[in-house]
Amino acid sequence: MLFPENKSQSNFNLLFSKNPNPMWVYNQNNLQFLDVNEAALVHYGYSREEFLQMRITDIRPSEDVPILLEYLEQKHSNLDFTGQWRHQRKDGQIIDVEIFTQTIDYGSYKAHLVHIRDITEHKQIEKTLQQSEARFRVISEAIPVPFIISRVSDGLILYANTELLQTFQFSPEDLVNHKKTGDLYYNLKDLEILLTVLNQQGLIHNYELQLKKADGTRFWAIASLQYLNFNNESAILTVFNDINDRKNAETKLQEQNEFLRIIFESIPLMIALVNANGKLQWVNQEWENILGWKFQDFQTDDVLELLYPNPEYRQHVISFMQSAQRIWGDFKTQVHDGRLLDTSWTNVYLSNGQIIGIGQDITERKQTELALKAQAEREQLMRTVAQRIRQSLNLQDILNATVREVRDLLGVDRVVVYQFDSEMIGTIMAESVEPGWTVSLGVEIHDTCFQTGVGLEYYQGRKRAIANIYEAGLTDCHIRLLEQFEVKANLVVPILLELSSQNPGSHIWGLLIAHQCSGFREWEENQLDLLDQVTVQLAIAIQQSSILEQAQTELVQRQKAQIKLKTALAEKEVLLKEVHHRVKNNLQIVSSLLQLQSQTLKDPEIIKVLRESQNRIESISLIHKNLYTSANIGQINVADYISNLAASLLISYQICPGKIALETDIDSVSLNVDQAIACGLVINELVSNALKHAFPNQQVGTISIVLHNVGNRIEMTIQDNGIGLPDNLDWRNTDSLGLSLVHDLVTEQLEGDITLKRNHGTVFKIKFTQLTLH
Repeated sequence: MLFPENKSQSNFNLLFSKNPNPMWVYNQNNLQFLDVNEAALVHYGYSREEFLQMRITDIRPSEDVPILLEYLEQKHSNLDFTGQWRHQRKDGQIIDVEIFTQTIDYGSYKAHLVHIRDITEHKQIEKTLQQSEARFRVISEAIPVPFIISRVSDGLILYANTELLQTFQFSPEDLVNHKKTGDLYYNLKDLEILLTVLNQQGLIHNYELQLKKADGTRFWAIASLQYLNFNNESAILTVFNDINDRKNAETKLQEQNEFLRIIFESIPLMIALVNANGKLQWVNQEWENILGWKFQDFQTDDVLELLYPNPEYRQHVISFMQSAQRIWGDFKTQVHDGRLLDTSWTNVYLSNGQIIGIGQDITERKQTELALKAQAEREQLMRTVAQRIRQSLNLQDILNATVREVRDLLGVDRVVVYQFDSEMIGTIMAESVEPGWTVSLGVEIHDTCFQTGVGLEYYQGRKRAIANIYEAGLTDCHIRLLEQFEVKANLVVPILLELSSQNPGSHIWGLLIAHQCSGFREWEENQLDLLDQVTVQLAIAIQQSSILEQAQTELVQRQKAQIKLKTALAEKEVLLKEVHHRVKNNLQIVSSLLQLQSQTLKDPEIIKVLRESQNRIESISLIHKNLYTSANIGQINVADYISNLAASLLISYQICPGKIALETDIDSVSLNVDQAIACGLVINELVSNALKHAFPNQQVGTISIVLHNVGNRIEMTIQDNGIGLPDNLDWRNTDSLGLSLVHDLVTEQLEGDITLKRNHGTVFKIKFTQLTLH
């Protein structure tokens, strides 16, 4: 070992004996130990006398000795060498070490000085990290161990070995006797802590800290400190081990784990990790929030047993998990408070047998699906009721059909039609009643309730849904009246008839009432609305029946009959306008429901489908608006209708002003309702298709709509100057709902033909015969 010329041999002895790491000197020729330091005696368990009687092959496992001898033979020509080996302590324990060997003259011997660093723990840590961090590689390199000797009084560096100079990129002239210990520390607070602890304990092992090189770059290291006397001065021996690669790997792993943790905690899905034995290993916050359980709840309990208490249903869940199919399954899952949630799950199997369960709460979606299904069923029933009501012009037949269909529709015990006379005395005109309950048909009710205010509310159009007659704030006379017919709950909707076209307004004809006699009942809001819709149909039917009755009784006076017939027809027109008005309103409600539904969804494809459905509904709604606002209910202003429809589409697709121009050239054409609706839907689909696909990337363009009357035929052209349809697209046979709808409307509804031209954009030309207005 080489020392500065001004250093004595005693300094070497001091460094050798006081070094906190094992060191020894052995004879290069016969491999006999010549000297060992105190750290070697402690670390290996041999006494000094035992060491000096041994050769370096005696501390090697027997299977490593041939390799060592061959290695030494190859290294004799080198002044120094390093390597990692296995050593055997006196107690038989095998340890991993890293040795640093230098050739020295030791008395009359050619000898080797060996510095040993025990890396057993490091090896174990490396192995553990490799097992637990399968996707990350832990880099661990064995490097020479740098150390310095610094003066206690001022921290001046008195000595530094070659390894330290290489590690910190200092030259001996720049460092020794010119720099202080603090110049090597990135954070001086670490040095202050080390000196404080060293002063208290006298020794420090493996303190992690950051150091800085000559160029200012920093790295992580482990520092071990010990007091010593160096050149008759109180000094500190500091040994550094570079752990920068390990720290960087740990930091990177921590960052990636934190990144994954944030993703799993932020994603709006339930995520759970289950081992091969069904034991819950981990859940994210969304899982706990939705199900109400905490991860700690399942340290001893079976997760599936708590979430799915029914054994048969639980087996169904287990079978789904074991099927390992990449599909979503819907299940009823019990949450912490006992409620059952509709959930949907899929499973991901890992190679180690674990299962990642991914789920979502679909309760709202299920409720929406059930509501839409129920709405569709109610609409179908409503159409059936309306159709049966309108099948006859005989008032009694109409009333009988009404009460029968409504009782089936609502599932109630009794439905009656109650008619008022001029003095607000009522008679049950029609009844459908479940067997076993009091029959009220034909009963004339002389009651003062209606004269004293209750009837006035119904006259003003009030509807009532009473779940419990004793808690609804009813008057005593009203309650007694209902008790007479064993009523516990009911729905009441007034039947209002229009007075006349010359005398706008309405008068109350009677009441449509649904009775629940078997018990109290919480009504659904849509049930009252359905009853209200029935009264509209019933009012029209009563009006028509009244018209027929008047016509039959006045046939003997032709002139008066004609006048009354015209009056009735005018009143019918008012009623039809009201029907169109209500149809328009109902379509607007459907459109609003679709809008509300789209706001609860996140899938852009589903939102797009709902928006397209809204546009189709709006195109039909405009027809009914034009009908009830038109002076002549049989004619539709096609020009205004198409302009309003196209403008609403631009707004619906949020087209920036000035980006896409809309041009129209429309003759004064009169269409009947069916043709107007079909044309409106065709324009809606083709213009929507152009807005969505013809002008990508905010491209500027023009869409034109032309409608001309040529003889008894109508020619309609929808054209855009966009990118055009693909040449290989057969638009008549495509999965696109819009283009399929256009083809069916033109060929079947309008009984016309349609041609497509791909010339500087897309041109659809449609021809059909104008039908007689009706």
